[in-house]
Amino acid sequence: MVAIGRGLMADPRLLLLDEPSLGLAPLVVREIFGIIQELRREGRTILLVEQNALGALTISDRAYVIENGQVTVSGPAVELMQDEKVRRAFLGQDVAAGASIHQEYS
Repeated sequence: MVAIGRGLMADPRLLLLDEPSLGLAPLVVREIFGIIQELRREGRTILLVEQNALGALTISDRAYVIENGQVTVSGPAVELMQDEKVRRAFLGQDVAAGASIHQEYS
């Protein structure tokens, strides 16, 4: 949270966040993602690099999946959450579990 605050001190138009949830407890991760959502609502542009695919897709407008240095899938985050291959490979959920996907970080 200190790093995010420090980054906001200059009032940037674009905020780059690299793995803000890395090594944090689940409750803190939810808080961090909530802060990111609030920054978006304020009109800030955020470039988020995150291995927590479910969390990132839940709070993002658009997403890119990078494998071996190549963009392999891109599009609106909502569409990627519905993509069967993305869900199986990155979300660890079978396709039938889609109804609860938004509840974790909302």
